[in-house]
Amino acid sequence: MRPDLVPALTSARPPGHARRAPLVSPALFDFWAARLSPAWSWNRPLGRILGIEPAASDAVSLLIRPNRHFRGFGPGQHINVGVEVDGRRLVRSYSPSAVPGRDGRFRITVKKIAGGKVSGHLFDRAKVGDVLGLGEAFGELALPPPDGKPSLLLAAGSGITPMMALFAGLAAQPNPAPTTLLYFTRSRDQRCFVDELRAIAKRQPALDVRFVLTRDAARAGDEAEGRLCASQVAPWLAAPAHVLACGPTGFVTTARDLLGGHAASFAAESFSPPVHETTDTGSVALTLARSGRKLQVPRGLPLLEALEAAGLSPASGCRRGLCNTCACEKSAGSTRHLLTGEVEHEPVSALRLCVSSARSDLVLDL
Repeated sequence: MRPDLVPALTSARPPGHARRAPLVSPALFDFWAARLSPAWSWNRPLGRILGIEPAASDAVSLLIRPNRHFRGFGPGQHINVGVEVDGRRLVRSYSPSAVPGRDGRFRITVKKIAGGKVSGHLFDRAKVGDVLGLGEAFGELALPPPDGKPSLLLAAGSGITPMMALFAGLAAQPNPAPTTLLYFTRSRDQRCFVDELRAIAKRQPALDVRFVLTRDAARAGDEAEGRLCASQVAPWLAAPAHVLACGPTGFVTTARDLLGGHAASFAAESFSPPVHETTDTGSVALTLARSGRKLQVPRGLPLLEALEAAGLSPASGCRRGLCNTCACEKSAGSTRHLLTGEVEHEPVSALRLCVSSARSDLVLDL
């Protein structure tokens, strides 16, 4: 029997009788089962690394086979990946760069970030057989509607990972609409999936890929130079297209400014943490209702960072306000949403700590 298909340990249930409680708790089962195999779990989604290969000079691809508790994902979505680093369980979000294949296996591609604990661990120390925690899929990027209108995919740096899955998903459609992927990197050695993208474009005439370099000179016929600007997207300014963009905050902002008012639809996600520009200064009192602990935290700083600076480890994932992993109840006080600037004075049931800062004394359900 496959380890991830171990049945729940319940007593027999005669016809007409109510279901009895499990003989052991899920937590106890996981505790002992993990000593036999790290991939065994009562109900936690886990994935085992089946293969590791270089993706670029600063990126690596991990092939993962999930257990039966993982619910899957759609092209363009993200999942939270949990890993133990230096004795701490850390979670970060990654967008699978390939749709599920045989046995549900899929690929994530990790770019090593300077100072990044999780990306550094996965890039330098992950090995075949390691088991990772997997979260539910989330995110707004998805395949464009099949209405015949062209699509423009814009990717910069690590933003190629969801676009790779979307590009492949479009290629798999019987009659895809004309689609162009503009993929921006600083240098040629930082590009991922070059051969794969070129093979898709060669196989499917409706799809085209252009590699745009911001520092290296263009050499191949499908390469160009320069940063995202109006001249590069001029064809899509004249005719409405479905536009999807993913990259650093500045890249996504430029894409929205150029195309947001001209597109048939526009969807974008930024993988970089939000830039916090606020005039809020000073500090406030933060009360953690469940633990009874009281802290002084600075205004203007994301509450997640303030709590971590105080030595706490609240649950977190994307750190960009997308996945809700860090959300908790706020029963009193005022907060500012660091992406929109809006101030919230009323109690809320799901305050996202990663994109919220304190404006006044607060009470959180932590």
